[in-house]
Amino acid sequence: TMPKEPAVLRQNILDTTAAILACGIDPNKCLLFRQSLVPEHAELAWILGCLTNVPRLLRLPQWKMKRASQNSEGTVGLLTYPVLQAADILLYKSTRVPVGEDQVLHLELAQDIAQHFNKKYGEFFPVPKAILSEL
Repeated sequence: TMPKEPAVLRQNILDTTAAILACGIDPNKCLLFRQSLVPEHAELAWILGCLTNVPRLLRLPQWKMKRASQNSEGTVGLLTYPVLQAADILLYKSTRVPVGEDQVLHLELAQDIAQHFNKKYGEFFPVPKAILSEL
């Protein structure tokens, strides 16, 4: 949600990929891809954003904390980031999502969005459940 220098962003992508592979993820058994190259993430985020009310997003603690660190100015990207996270989860019809305690509220938002979408348009998205991690 903060502007990055293109060269730094490209290097971060390479470093993250290297870290994933160094952890033992086998690319012959797992599909690795750069999410930013999949336009459906942003497209679904737009659709879900049209179903999500602003007061709900303003109540999220991460919004309040990050906005405070940005001199009380929060960006639209920062405000709507949890909707993008929901799209990232729901796009793949995920049923279980590993999260840390700090992301439980964002997963609850994804659950609420899935339920709202399903109620309005028929059963389409599974409602994802949290797999809580101590790490």
